[in-house]
Amino acid sequence: MVEKIKKYKFGIRRFGLINWVGACTLYQKEVLRFLNVWAQTIFSPLISSLLFLMVLSLAIGNDRGDVLGVSFITFLAPGLIAMQVIQQSFSHSSSSFMISKIQGNIVDLLYAPLSATEVTISISLAAVTRSLMIAGVSILTFYFIVDLEIKNFFILILFTFLSSFILGNVGIIAGLWAEKFDHMATITNFIIIPLSFLSGTFYSIERLPSFLKTISEINPFFYMIDGIRYSFIGSSDGSIEIGIIYLVFLSFLSWLVAYILFKKGYKIKS
Repeated sequence: MVEKIKKYKFGIRRFGLINWVGACTLYQKEVLRFLNVWAQTIFSPLISSLLFLMVLSLAIGNDRGDVLGVSFITFLAPGLIAMQVIQQSFSHSSSSFMISKIQGNIVDLLYAPLSATEVTISISLAAVTRSLMIAGVSILTFYFIVDLEIKNFFILILFTFLSSFILGNVGIIAGLWAEKFDHMATITNFIIIPLSFLSGTFYSIERLPSFLKTISEINPFFYMIDGIRYSFIGSSDGSIEIGIIYLVFLSFLSWLVAYILFKKGYKIKS
């Protein structure tokens, strides 16, 4: 009797510790997904920011006085850029999982020789890439409209990366949890947008009562926006050092939760 030799065994990785080809391919696929509709994913957030800037400029103008040592419009512009970075990174990763679940092609991701680490990091980095592109286009456009100058490139890149990476991971968690677009709209309308609006985007928290100021300092969105604004105007409402530590911790925590949920197949495996 001829013994049958099994050439391949299930559960044994044949790509080394990291499947670089697979992870890079998934990352490229996610980047191409939003680049194919660049008018919606890249320039639509820019139009929203410009509308906010125009309306508030006409309604308030620079007669309001200095905010953190600069004019109100100069103070406002970096906040609008940071707000779009936050919202669009969440939108990318959450829509990626939501659409895949609804269309049923998430099985392609589950059957691929990719670990949970490779999947979550690749999709989060694609969300970061989208946010960086939006930030770059917004800064270039605002440069011709507002007195905007980057004073600290390192802080700008660091806070933009940390902010978008965190929201990319949160988007994965939301995409795994949500079963229909109504669930996703609930998270966006009642959590993401309110937290981004109430975190110093349009005002300095120094104007808030002490109780509300304390609450704002707990809000991670405040440190995201405050750090990005600091890179432009050189002053901040909060501590940049505390913000970096806080966001680095949240980056790891948010990714760990996304990793565990995807590895367990939360709401995607029967």
